[in-house]
Amino acid sequence: MEDINRVEQIYKENIEKLNQYNNLDLNMARGKPNTLQLDLSNPLFDLLTSKSNFKGAQDYRNYGILDGIPEAKKLFSELISVQPEEIMILGNSSLNIMYDTLQRAMQFGVCGNEPFNKQGKIKWLCPAPGYDRHFAITEHFGIEMINIKMNSDGPDMDAIYEYIKDPQVKGIWCVPKFSNPQGIVYSDEVVRKFAQMKPAAKDFRIYWDNAYCVHYIYKDVKLLSILEEAKKYGNEDIVYQFGSTSKITFPGSGISWVSASQKNLKDFKLHMQFQTIGYNKINQLAHVNFLKSVDGVYDHMAKHAEILKPHFDIVLNVLEKELKSLCNWTKPNGGYFISIDLPNNTAKRAVELAKEHGVVMTGAGATYPYKKDPNDSNIRIAPTLPSEEELKIAMEVFCACVKVAWAETKLKK
Repeated sequence: MEDINRVEQIYKENIEKLNQYNNLDLNMARGKPNTLQLDLSNPLFDLLTSKSNFKGAQDYRNYGILDGIPEAKKLFSELISVQPEEIMILGNSSLNIMYDTLQRAMQFGVCGNEPFNKQGKIKWLCPAPGYDRHFAITEHFGIEMINIKMNSDGPDMDAIYEYIKDPQVKGIWCVPKFSNPQGIVYSDEVVRKFAQMKPAAKDFRIYWDNAYCVHYIYKDVKLLSILEEAKKYGNEDIVYQFGSTSKITFPGSGISWVSASQKNLKDFKLHMQFQTIGYNKINQLAHVNFLKSVDGVYDHMAKHAEILKPHFDIVLNVLEKELKSLCNWTKPNGGYFISIDLPNNTAKRAVELAKEHGVVMTGAGATYPYKKDPNDSNIRIAPTLPSEEELKIAMEVFCACVKVAWAETKLKK
């Protein structure tokens, strides 16, 4: 049992610390690149001028090429270790592709199967903590979401294998490399288990959101190509792999892709042909000219890592100094987040206190389906956007809020 006098002292000390801060406007809520990162890609704008050659497979200024220009397909298929015929280069947002993919499944079905909308109550597996926008999509469509525990090497595969015996389970969200928010990289064993699974539902698909495929900070960690692994089991139709340049070049102004079996891509095109005649081929060409090759992508990401490493160092060092005996957190090698577990029943209060003192965090519970963290403990920290000085202040405020929230539970305030 804690010494109540000591708890009272901690409470008073940290209330006094918080009262020192006035009129802060600091944001660690979302994984946005900072200005220095965005500046890295400014030369992209210099590569196409009125005198540029816009001709390749066709004149890229005109209509056509639904699935992306060949130059972009070659570059990004090499980046994620698939074949050029297994990738489509689309618009600016992989989240948009995921939404559209699920919308088509709801309305038209998957590869000739009955539409989800006509199958009654369907279910979706959600490794948690996870990406809040994934969960928002399935919740928007009224799909029942099922929590799957995340282990240090990926989701609990034993639980997944049990759930996929139910034909009403239609899919699973995955962020397999530097996962949001924990920064976990799925082990080879986990990837292989995904690749060989045989769900009861023939229209089950893995939504493999490989958003951070090259986004290392401290060191890169290899991830097996799930599509290549699935082929070994004659199971290549089970997965859709998504990605984008949103945190490589410009969020909202980059390019995105989906990689899948040729059967799945044919099903995509069947419906997409009514949606668009083609995506922004000029932007695709500009990205190819800027990044040039897979080595060019990694050279560019090394510059991102150089900018981001001090931000992650600040967060990890402050956590070690202030919360070592109270909380647990991840130490990711890459990605955009640090996941921290506070004492149970304190996360909402800590986020509320931080907001009151001008530091905006991701909402407590956001990393779980329906925004319901069963322990009210997990918070996602996004260190990328603030300057280093702002980040030091934000973390000092955050840690004080955590201590106050904890002390309140002990003192029943």
